[in-house]
Amino acid sequence: MTEYGRGPGSEPWHPEDPLYGDDGWGGQQAHVGQQSPYGGQPQHYPQQSQQNYDGWSQHPQGGYDQHHDPQQYAYYDEQGQLRYADGQGQQQYDQQYVGQAQQYQQGGGWDATGTHGQVPYGADPGDPYGQQPVAYGGEQPDFYGTEDAYPPPEPPGRRRPEPEPQAESAVTEEEEQHPFFTGADDGDDDDDDPKGRRGGGRGKDAKGGKGAKKRRNGCACLVVCLVFGGGAATVGYFGWHFYQNRFGPAPDYVGGGTGAVTVEIPKGAGGYEIGRRLEDAGVVKSVDAFVAAQSQNPDGKTIQAGAYLLKKEMSAASAVKLMLDPNSQSNVVVKPGERNASVYQAIDKQLQLRAGTTQGIAKKEYKSLGLPSWANSSSRIKDPLEGFLYPNTYPAAKGMKPEAILKSMVSAAKEQYATYDLAAQAKKFDLDNPLQVITVASLVQAEGKTQDDFRKMAEVIYNRLQPTNTETNQKLQFDSTFNYLKGTSNIHISESEINSNQDPYNTYTQKGLPPGPIGNPGDEALKAALDPTDDGWIYFVATDGQNNTEFAKTYQEFQQLKDKFNATSGH
Repeated sequence: MTEYGRGPGSEPWHPEDPLYGDDGWGGQQAHVGQQSPYGGQPQHYPQQSQQNYDGWSQHPQGGYDQHHDPQQYAYYDEQGQLRYADGQGQQQYDQQYVGQAQQYQQGGGWDATGTHGQVPYGADPGDPYGQQPVAYGGEQPDFYGTEDAYPPPEPPGRRRPEPEPQAESAVTEEEEQHPFFTGADDGDDDDDDPKGRRGGGRGKDAKGGKGAKKRRNGCACLVVCLVFGGGAATVGYFGWHFYQNRFGPAPDYVGGGTGAVTVEIPKGAGGYEIGRRLEDAGVVKSVDAFVAAQSQNPDGKTIQAGAYLLKKEMSAASAVKLMLDPNSQSNVVVKPGERNASVYQAIDKQLQLRAGTTQGIAKKEYKSLGLPSWANSSSRIKDPLEGFLYPNTYPAAKGMKPEAILKSMVSAAKEQYATYDLAAQAKKFDLDNPLQVITVASLVQAEGKTQDDFRKMAEVIYNRLQPTNTETNQKLQFDSTFNYLKGTSNIHISESEINSNQDPYNTYTQKGLPPGPIGNPGDEALKAALDPTDDGWIYFVATDGQNNTEFAKTYQEFQQLKDKFNATSGH
């Protein structure tokens, strides 16, 4: 007997056997003595010897019918109990099967080699399993013995329609179609497997049931709301800032501010650079506010470089107004031709230092302030920094270091002088080094009054330095050099005083140029020193003692100018 209760006969023993009840399913009516729905082919049973019965169909069908009484067939009653038409039991059925097997073997169905010829069976159109090959001599697979197998078919009279699944709302069904709402992975095919649904006992509750899906749907909706809500908030935030930056007023403080702070504005700084420095110092709230206030003030564009004493948290308009007030500026201004001694005093005063502090630092630390290599070429130079504190405006507020201010001045001079190629210019005018070019420019600046005077004055200097000069014998005879060594600015100097002084800076008694510059020449004087006139000038006199300088080519013309000066000055 098999695991489904089927004996070794040709008829099924159990109503759940897939081959049971097929007689007449395809529209054929089963009758007693009619051909078996299996085409008269005996089925394979495990109890038989492992032989190849592929040629079974060649044996006469009548051999089977002769030993099988058509009146003795098995059937099931309404309660599903197995019954026999003649009342015989299992023993009679087994005897019939044994007799049938013996008759087949006596029929000589095997060939000389002991095996039966390979002849395929004909398919029964009414048998749904007739197309499946069955290999005799091997174990036929059991399609119904596994956990995931389909349920065995039932006779037509016992079949019942499958219950229809409970209808769900269209909205719920639509939501659960996508893995995002169902919570399932895109690659999870467990729910699509028919075996999983029918044989494995897996329904909706296998993964948490309908309630779990609803919980997942709620979480998914919450995530979507958070994502879209966060995106909307982000867009709104940046949109508001974009509007404020483009069209809204710039952030600004209110009032005149409090406290005190010094802000340094470099040369050439524009409105945005000034505003950035003020914002960094805490003076204004934003760069845009300062730029707007500067553009609205008629004098806003006249703000100069320098240091400014301002307050913290000022309105932009108040900051612009205060920067235009000279009292707010904390700077040291080096004027063209100004001597270093005067610059040192101004730095001490601006930084609120003891008098002489800056001069002492300059004398002690001049080598570390960035002078060019050709500076200080003579040991007779009174101040190595003379001529290198370039005329300009420099920030100088309380708390700053004097050496820092001096270094910025030297750096400006070095940068400006580098644009003129002074080494080549020195050779052009028969000078020893670039320092002498600066010295000539300082003399031009000290003696001249206008740009036209500067060029004529430069020619006078170069003509007097010539070895062929017999008018002054290579002596410059400038009052400005004597005043420099004296630290004065006196235009009335006696001849006895001048002629008795043998200082290297006294050009009345010494030939050639002084050891170094006598002041800090401006750009115009330097350009004039490099582009003198060529008219033969060798004398000059400030006939009014102030602003009017006249030039002469001969000594006789010079005497006439001198008499004019004496008459004007009362001598």
